[in-house]
Amino acid sequence: MLDGNAIAGLLFEVFGRETTTDTGRCAACGNVAPVAELAVYLGPGTVVRCRRCDNVLMAFVPIRGIVCVDLGGLAALEHDETPFRFDVS
Repeated sequence: MLDGNAIAGLLFEVFGRETTTDTGRCAACGNVAPVAELAVYLGPGTVVRCRRCDNVLMAFVPIRGIVCVDLGGLAALEHDETPFRFDVS
């Protein structure tokens, strides 16, 4: 297990900006934490889990040069410096 800093490059590739300082909210337990503090598991794809309840927050899978992203476990992903907000509620 690694922390969110381990995938800073992947997150930049997907979101187009630094996101390890963004705040994520778990859709399962409501835990709020910086992306840098989330639990990351690397394999054929990348899985990001909540440290409190182990819910899958994000999954990244490269398929034929394209990174497919599932953010279904996040209730919100917020960035403090810009008005960017992702909310699935």
